[in-house]
Amino acid sequence: MTPLRTERLILRNWEERDRELFHRINSDERVMEFFVMRRHRAESDAMMDWIAAGIDRNGFGLAAVELADSGEVAGFCGLHLTNNIPGVADGSIEIGWRMAPEFWGKGIAGEAARAWRDFGFDHLGLDRIISFAVAGNHRSTAVMRRIGMTARPEHDFDHPNVPDSHPELIRHVLYEMLPGDPRS
Repeated sequence: MTPLRTERLILRNWEERDRELFHRINSDERVMEFFVMRRHRAESDAMMDWIAAGIDRNGFGLAAVELADSGEVAGFCGLHLTNNIPGVADGSIEIGWRMAPEFWGKGIAGEAARAWRDFGFDHLGLDRIISFAVAGNHRSTAVMRRIGMTARPEHDFDHPNVPDSHPELIRHVLYEMLPGDPRS
């Protein structure tokens, strides 16, 4: 992929030097508060390799978010294909992010998500971008609203991959944006 650049960020494919951060954000209790599983190092490495290969193949994906001034990687953000989401056509494009806690509250997720949103509409010609999160994940839904997405409560759903043993994580809210919607 050709890296995307914003005022403060470089959105790029994953590099070997990113493995520690990638593992940390996929195993940290705060970051993964709204996810059932935490990944150990081998699982995290395999996931990073899978994502990087998808970015090489498709030209987009859940890319590393690098701070342009320091070279630090804050987390990931990007577009990817969804499957097995009730009420959503397989192959729909979702925008998602995950940041290390020390980068929360700095506008990094929103800045990266706006760049990917614009790339999706302006370069990929998408007719819709969705995002979803556990209903109680107010940090993520706030980012969705800040980038111009609209809640679609008629499409909220119980996530089929969340086991009944985690009832607080089952209900998900869905947000959507169309190309003509106002962008913030």
